[in-house]
Amino acid sequence: MAGLLVGLALSHPAAAQDRTAAASAPAPAASATASRAGDPPPRSVDDLRKQLDAVPKKLDPDDDGRKRVNEVYAIGTAAEQLVAQRTEELADLDTRLAGLGPSPEKGAPADSPDVAQQRAGLAKQRAVVDADLKLARLIVVDADQRSADLVRQRRQQFQDALTARIDSPLGPTYWRALRNAWPSDTARLSMLAVEIRQALERAMEPARRATFLGSLAGALLLAVLGNWLAKRVLVRVAPTRLPSGRLRRSLLAAVSVVVHVLLIGLAAQLALSGVDVGDNLGDRLHSLGSTAVRLAIFASFAIGLGHALLSRRRSSWRLPSLSDDLARRLSPYPWWIALVAITSGLITEINTAVGASLAAEVTTQAMTALLVALIAIACLRHLHAPRTAAKDGAADGGSEPAEATAAPPRPLWVGLLVACAGFASVATLVLVALGFVALASTLARQMVWSAIVFATAYLLYQLADDVCEAVLSSKGSFGRRLHSGMGIDAGLLDQAAVLGSGVLRVVLFFYMVIALMAPFGTGPDEVFRRGSSLNNGLQVGNFALAPQALLTALAVVAAGFVAIRVLKRWLSDRYFPNTSLEPGMRSSIVSLLGYVGGVLVVAAALAALGISVERIAWVASALSVGIGFGLQAIVQNFISGLILLAERPVKVGDWVVLGDTEGDVRRVNVRATEIQLGDRSTVIVPNSEFITKTVRNMTLTGAPGRVLLRLPAPLDTDAQRMREVILQAFHAHEGIMEDPEPIVQLEGILNGTLTFLAIGYVSNPRNSGGVRSDLLFTILDNLRGAGLALSPPATTSLTHPTPTSPTVAVPQPQGGNGPGTTVV
Repeated sequence: MAGLLVGLALSHPAAAQDRTAAASAPAPAASATASRAGDPPPRSVDDLRKQLDAVPKKLDPDDDGRKRVNEVYAIGTAAEQLVAQRTEELADLDTRLAGLGPSPEKGAPADSPDVAQQRAGLAKQRAVVDADLKLARLIVVDADQRSADLVRQRRQQFQDALTARIDSPLGPTYWRALRNAWPSDTARLSMLAVEIRQALERAMEPARRATFLGSLAGALLLAVLGNWLAKRVLVRVAPTRLPSGRLRRSLLAAVSVVVHVLLIGLAAQLALSGVDVGDNLGDRLHSLGSTAVRLAIFASFAIGLGHALLSRRRSSWRLPSLSDDLARRLSPYPWWIALVAITSGLITEINTAVGASLAAEVTTQAMTALLVALIAIACLRHLHAPRTAAKDGAADGGSEPAEATAAPPRPLWVGLLVACAGFASVATLVLVALGFVALASTLARQMVWSAIVFATAYLLYQLADDVCEAVLSSKGSFGRRLHSGMGIDAGLLDQAAVLGSGVLRVVLFFYMVIALMAPFGTGPDEVFRRGSSLNNGLQVGNFALAPQALLTALAVVAAGFVAIRVLKRWLSDRYFPNTSLEPGMRSSIVSLLGYVGGVLVVAAALAALGISVERIAWVASALSVGIGFGLQAIVQNFISGLILLAERPVKVGDWVVLGDTEGDVRRVNVRATEIQLGDRSTVIVPNSEFITKTVRNMTLTGAPGRVLLRLPAPLDTDAQRMREVILQAFHAHEGIMEDPEPIVQLEGILNGTLTFLAIGYVSNPRNSGGVRSDLLFTILDNLRGAGLALSPPATTSLTHPTPTSPTVAVPQPQGGNGPGTTVV
């Protein structure tokens, strides 16, 4: 289907000239084409050389450049196959010669007659095969050189055709030329009309009438009644047969497009077969009929794709976020585009068939460009209206209209496409007015083709996401079966779904780029070389700054950083949440990816400008002195940041102590690290501080926090009872871990005071302060209930008042740790 659509997009006058030249191609070239069509490749080196010599070294203005290049490619491929075959034969002959042993030296006994005869025959065969191998390799080299030369000539022809200027349609000279050519063009069209009328009269003869009328009736039924029935069947079958969820909408849209194209294509082919029954049509009319069939398929694809995406009557099945009013206003435009494509293609083919004048061909191109530009401008006018979105119905596949709500923000890529379409439309009108009709026609056709490609890619993107979500995700029925039946982790299934969707998106993007470049006739690498006909640039010393190189560098920078941002967002929002990686590791990977990708994008942009790696190294060495003196601290922090991101001794979410700074790591940059303190303020610490100084990471290895209490008691205290009360408080607290279990030890006796050491562990060091406070409250209450008490510190003394001396009060220790306690 993609190849067919590409062929339809190429149905402009240049392609028509290619088809005319193809019909008059020389016989040797035709034989090469026949060999590519499926015949076995020739085994003779002489045949390949004759075919290569028959291909002209210089393309004529009316020559089919693509056909010539393909012929040379086919010859080169056949030569490579011959090289591979002769290489195998040569290796086999060498093996057989080695099996006979070395040749007898001078003075040694001669071989037996049979061995000598066999050796001579094998040596002769080897010489022939070796000669063929060398000649075939030479043909491969010549074919590569010839194809490269033809590609350059064809590229130059393409540029010359685009930059060609004629009289402006706004001036009288253009219309005078069209008026002068009108009688001859009318005569040619009259001859074609006579040929068509005769073909219809022959089709209505009694022997062919039934077949002709039956084919037309069948084609009409397929096109009208078949589409109506297909829509009814899909609407009824989809809610019951197709999977539920988003996949139902995307799959229904894709199936409806395919069914619509198949029905219209079969109907068009059936109508052509009915007219051409018994070889009723000649070569010229048969070529016109084949073109009409291909154009009908292209138009049906455009209409079906627009109908599936807009879904004017069933908003709950609409894939894009469009309001019902906007979908209704946009629904006629696929029909207008299809009508313009069919009309333009048929008129172009008719001009080629009758040999119309240059004025007629230019008029066709100008009218096509104008119509496409006006249709695009009218469509963009609706997109700039106030936007609302349709709210999904209660169930997928419902037919009730959805409630209109405020539309979400338009994605960036949609805005870029709309801006490019508006610029291309205005540029097309200006080019037609200035007389650059060929360039305007090419731009208009590329606009139509790009719209079809982007719409198809959007549908396939949605289908790929929904298929991965339904098949691999743990939320789908099949994923739940894998989770329950095979024991696959649900997170792993979600991760596989996101990763599979990403891979499919990359593959679809690759083929989308190839499809966008298809109307140019070659691969994407050649398009960038065609970007400008300006070969001169600004010369600054040994560095030449060409406009094409500058545009390429800007495109590389824009596309590269957009791709990096999209990839980072995809990793952070979709892929990493389905993995077991901790947040710090995710942030480090995303940051490193951004820095490495930025360096690669800048290097690629400089390479596009013609600045080699050697020049970059020379500039870096020249700046090394300045970096060593003026930017030493910045470079030190930058290298330290890279070490932190790579080794990860400190990561996002860690609780660190660096000197007097204690808090949570919130972000690790390449120059500094942000630490949030307990009062919610942020301290920005240079990365070199983490490398050159001692840092305490409280949560690096996930070690549990420790709660340590030193509780003094009088010497006459029941030590066992005291130990039981403290242990009971530790075991009762839900924050204290069971493994390792809490312990209470008698640390020592000092100055008539027993010192009990109680240690417990919590799962997170951040919780130790709160747990310590709870334990102290509980222990004090339990001791009071058990009739036990804590003793004051040994350094605390009380003096009783006397008549001769004033009362001296020693202040008690203040704080939340309780009297006579030491907390660590």
